[in-house]
Amino acid sequence: MRIALTSVLVLAAAACSPKAVEPEMAPTTVPETASELHERLLVMDTHLDTPANFSKPDFDIRADNPSVLGSVQVDLPKMQRGGLDGGFWVIFTPQGPLDADSYEAAKQAALTRSDEIQAMVSANPDSFELAYTSADAARIAASGKRVVYQSMENAYPIGTDLALVETFYDRGLRMIGPVHFRDSQFADSATDLSANDYGGLSPLGEDLVKEANRLGMILDGSHAADSTVDDMIALSTTPLILSHTGVKDVYDHPRNIDDALMRKIADDGGVIQINAYGGYLEPLEPTAQRQAALDALQTEFDGISPLTADDETRERYFARMEEVDAAYPAPQSTFEKFIEHLLHALEVVGPDHVGMGADWDGGGGVKGMEDVSFLPKVTERLLAEGYTEAEIQQFWSGNMLRLMEQAEKAKQGASVE
Repeated sequence: MRIALTSVLVLAAAACSPKAVEPEMAPTTVPETASELHERLLVMDTHLDTPANFSKPDFDIRADNPSVLGSVQVDLPKMQRGGLDGGFWVIFTPQGPLDADSYEAAKQAALTRSDEIQAMVSANPDSFELAYTSADAARIAASGKRVVYQSMENAYPIGTDLALVETFYDRGLRMIGPVHFRDSQFADSATDLSANDYGGLSPLGEDLVKEANRLGMILDGSHAADSTVDDMIALSTTPLILSHTGVKDVYDHPRNIDDALMRKIADDGGVIQINAYGGYLEPLEPTAQRQAALDALQTEFDGISPLTADDETRERYFARMEEVDAAYPAPQSTFEKFIEHLLHALEVVGPDHVGMGADWDGGGGVKGMEDVSFLPKVTERLLAEGYTEAEIQQFWSGNMLRLMEQAEKAKQGASVE
């Protein structure tokens, strides 16, 4: 733990003063609490899967919806209580087959999700505003609205037509990641151990990186294999972000990154955003009853993965999965384990290269931080660990906005140094 010396120095200076302050003249200002500081900061999260809820008839972004760990954690009342000013709202498409029909279906799904994000903002102009530049965030937050940047988790909907990257950019997309759970047409995934590896980026993936650089978009290395991240660093003209990840030194999972890669990303100017997805924070063993129910589910669907199934099958699968979760809840990680990942990353690369991307509404959330209303606890803990207000501001949004500004400058042909 780092030790803050400000209070000690102030007391020492007072003791040495030749003129003591009379008790009745002593300042009466009450020190600012961690919650008050948190409310003053510009607080952003780089991975909000909340758009997945926009098409659900029982979800209302303006209502205080019942929290469901991992799937219903972000709405306006919770953002207000948690001091969350906004962030990147995700266009996510599961990885499917690499053929023309599947690419077209994925493209239409992504366009629909983008439409839903824009429709939500249009329906709530007093509370939300679409953001397009690094300068937009502070302006929108100062107006009392919530900031809505758009990102794409898994570039699968782009197919092989890189002109679509600009189509989504024109709609407001400002961050893009090439891959998800399985290898895509662009890159190797951290969690796909098949033999059909590119050794990092594919040739099409290299072109995707160049196109994102040309347009001024942040490149997201989350879910990418280490070799893919290495290739992205080598090729990109601007630093990378990992919008939601964990650290391998705390839990050795393929989705997490080791200290050497963390340092490489930071040395290049990039940022690692720590997630709160329990399965990436620590080993979580299901109960025997839950495991039996999961095995029965796999048998029922004949081993079909929901990531590759057709829409109807996927919908039935997730409905059954909700039934299993309700009957036999999944084991959960804890706030302290999340903090362990966060503090390790801060120790390795420092506060100029770490931020928050908890994977809200996409599986993230832990005991003690079940939804975004609990975010002030993170600020409180960082203060207790000795981090300064300026460093905590970097964590909450400064680092991410710096990357966005660098991407904008690179688009304009300026130096990103």
